[in-house]
Amino acid sequence: VCVPRLLRVLQSVLCPVQMDLCIEAFGTSKQKRALSSRRMNAVGSDIVSTAVTKAAANVIEAKGVTGLMQDMAQDDVQNISAFLPPCHEDAERPEHVYRFEDILSPAEYEALRVPAATLASISTEEMAKRAEERSLCSFVLEELKFLPTDEKSRDHKARCLWFLDTLIKFSQQKVIKKKHPMGPECPHIISKKLMKNFTSLTYNNGSIQNLISASMKAKITAYVIALALHINNFQTDLTVLQNDLKLSESRILDIAKALRLRVSKAKGLPGLEDEQNHKLGTLSLPLPTQKAPEGQRKRKKMN
Repeated sequence: VCVPRLLRVLQSVLCPVQMDLCIEAFGTSKQKRALSSRRMNAVGSDIVSTAVTKAAANVIEAKGVTGLMQDMAQDDVQNISAFLPPCHEDAERPEHVYRFEDILSPAEYEALRVPAATLASISTEEMAKRAEERSLCSFVLEELKFLPTDEKSRDHKARCLWFLDTLIKFSQQKVIKKKHPMGPECPHIISKKLMKNFTSLTYNNGSIQNLISASMKAKITAYVIALALHINNFQTDLTVLQNDLKLSESRILDIAKALRLRVSKAKGLPGLEDEQNHKLGTLSLPLPTQKAPEGQRKRKKMN
């Protein structure tokens, strides 16, 4: 009987330990070398795992749980900063700090002309219907009440509102399974931008998927805030955006502060369901210096 062929047959009926014993006794030199290598790797993995566990225990003992939580919060702020739109700190005007073309390229902006036309010509009755259906976010519904009468300015604001609404709806998804996740009315160049810039690639069940991770949600939020600033003359209601994005207040405030906004309190806008005091985010020059969150110390760099 051909031993390698017999081993292949036995592989389907024996457990891994029994199979290893058969290879030790009857396997070819190549099979024995592979078995030896696999066992060495397993031992190495165990050693590394033990070392990591021991190191983690030492860190916890040395710093304590509170210290580690503070470090994690500081890391979170630093991670947020990595997903902000490009910031031009030397800008002489607020509109140049986060440039509009860094949010929407000229080609992307042009592609919004057709889908945004519906918003530009929306009637009061249609707005009431959209509000009842909740087919537009609260921020957009409120801003549609104040569309400029000038045709060019009206068209510009409608394009910005359409893209902002699309970003917010896109952020509510988890795993993107469709080729056109925002529907056929969304221009191809915008769908491509969403998939490329606001999703993470992940491998699951033998296939690559596009995932909206926590970091990607933070990135979408940063771009939504930056666009809202351009729409609202560089002061925007963060609480309305927080509710639309389904975020905690602390999360959106962390992102707003990372964007170098000054945050102040304001009474809620009329017509909103809640009576909470709203937070306003203002972009003004000179930009405030970035600080570590209150009560946290900056970590020392390790040599």
